[in-house]
Amino acid sequence: MHLPPRGYKVIGDIAIVKFGDEIADFGKKIGETILELNKRLKAVWREISKEGMIRKPKMELLAGKGSETVHVENGCLFKLDITKVMFSLGNQFERQRIAKECDGEVVVDMFAGIGYFSIPCAKRAEKVYSIEINPEAFKYLLENRKLNGVRNMIPILGDSMFVTPEAIADRVIMGHLFCSEFLPTAIRAIERSGIIHYHESVPEKIIWRPVLRVEKACKELGRKCKVLNVRKVKNYAPGVVHVVVDALVY
Repeated sequence: MHLPPRGYKVIGDIAIVKFGDEIADFGKKIGETILELNKRLKAVWREISKEGMIRKPKMELLAGKGSETVHVENGCLFKLDITKVMFSLGNQFERQRIAKECDGEVVVDMFAGIGYFSIPCAKRAEKVYSIEINPEAFKYLLENRKLNGVRNMIPILGDSMFVTPEAIADRVIMGHLFCSEFLPTAIRAIERSGIIHYHESVPEKIIWRPVLRVEKACKELGRKCKVLNVRKVKNYAPGVVHVVVDALVY
């Protein structure tokens, strides 16, 4: 006997549910039940996977209609199409935590997406450079800048490996889980001294790997660093966790 999904997440007025192929035949019934239980929802989608470096969602409509929505989080508005870009509810505390630390700073967000970190940071920072390679996500980044009325955000469409400005930042956000090769670029973006928030998906058995990577990258560029914090953001997979390293680079 296969168990049904235990729950679902809500982004704006859309529910997203995960379950295996073994109960796929019951997908329509699952979607209709969720809509019946939550009248404010307009659609239910099944998340099948995320593909490629830009982690484009592979989705299946179960019930209702529509894939574009506006999600509200910590007073910020995020417009997105859930079939084209991802939105991780599990990172909410992290987005709020970083935003509280960047008062009056120049911030570089190397993997900006639709503005997950950039929007809340821009409400406090002096200036935010928001870099995104995915044209679909970049389109929503521009819309969200307008929706939230943040004029100190500078959107940049391109590969952050090549378009990240150098020697300007007080703080660099590396919110992609697989971006270790971008560490030298992030370090070069720091002016005299500043903080890098480096995210990584790492097996629990080698939990200190992200720290070693940050320290090695700094050493190779002739910079010093001090690890201020290592925090588990959430579980990523069995035996694998999403961690963030806060490191002062000088």
